Amino acid sequence: MRLFNVKIVQANQIIENGDLIIENGVITDVIETFGTPSGLSVFPGFVDMHGDMIEHELEPRPNVDFPMEVAIGHLDARLAAAGVTTAYAGVSFSRSAIDGERRSFEHTSKIIRALKSSINGLRVDHRIHARFDMTYTNAIAALEGLLETNTVDLVSVMEHTPGKGQYRDIEKLIAYRMHGSSASEKEVRAGIEAKIAAALAPKAIAKNLEEISRLCKAHKVAMASHDDDTVEKANQMADIGVVIAEFPVTIEAAKIAADRGLMIAMGAPNAMRGQSYSGNLSARDVHAAGLLHILAADYHPAAILPAIKALQGHQPDGLVGAVRLASLNPARALGLTDRGEIAPEMRADICIIDANNRIVTTLSKGEIIYTNGTPIPMEPKA
Repeated sequence: MRLFNVKIVQANQIIENGDLIIENGVITDVIETFGTPSGLSVFPGFVDMHGDMIEHELEPRPNVDFPMEVAIGHLDARLAAAGVTTAYAGVSFSRSAIDGERRSFEHTSKIIRALKSSINGLRVDHRIHARFDMTYTNAIAALEGLLETNTVDLVSVMEHTPGKGQYRDIEKLIAYRMHGSSASEKEVRAGIEAKIAAALAPKAIAKNLEEISRLCKAHKVAMASHDDDTVEKANQMADIGVVIAEFPVTIEAAKIAADRGLMIAMGAPNAMRGQSYSGNLSARDVHAAGLLHILAADYHPAAILPAIKALQGHQPDGLVGAVRLASLNPARALGLTDRGEIAPEMRADICIIDANNRIVTTLSKGEIIYTNGTPIPMEPKA
């Protein structure tokens, strides 16, 4: 396959008009040409290390369960249309979950295994991101079983105790919980205070983190932290071998994490909108401080491309650097050395964008996995 007269965004440069040659699912050559530009741009396929969408696809309304094949099939189509060619589906273990229900270790383990067995034959390269509540001691054995069977590809650790991390501002949390709820402020406040009172002791949490770290290292699975809010928390995460700090909620925590060698990931919706939906740290502020390394879909994959466009004007190396945030950087952080850039010997994972900043075609290993029908200058024609 040969793509003609397209603008090619590589890891360190832009070829304003070039041809891209693909053989057997791999890029074999990138050539500068002098034909009439098509007006189309070629980006590397996006590597999304954190997407929360599968849980909502499986349960689109409370207590309304959809079959895995329906849920993952729809998510696969959404991701391909958003230019995502590698996706880590976030599935959570939560200590507050009731046994057997959503986010309990029995339910989550079942979902992860079903998801892993359903991804063969899909368009996107799907992987599993286990989001683990570090206070959930009883679920560590379940995580170990998943790691032993190579079912999990990334583990992130989080703590959602009120007053910490994403929920460090109690008053904001109360307002958030009351929105759309019939509960009174007194009832919501009492529930939050009860969770604080039942919180796991710091020593027990540290012990859990050490065990999770040991398991991930033993099985060569990357670790991420989630919602780091203090310098102490950022240092603790670096000490246990975390490689990515997802969605830090203070600039101080982000700076320490970056200083310790962690890549900082923020949500693409946050970057696109210029603010966090929960009132936490803005991705644009992280980017302005020179601390942003990775953009993740978070809860909406279609936000990735607009986020890149929103940041490119403030990126020292412009579009090239902004595209790396959703391609090469996450690929390298996750140990994926065969993708993330448009270069010879790399997987032919690409997305094609028109002059109106719309994704018109996505290819995975050289095969078209999404098209909106826009003609593409290629040979042979699809």
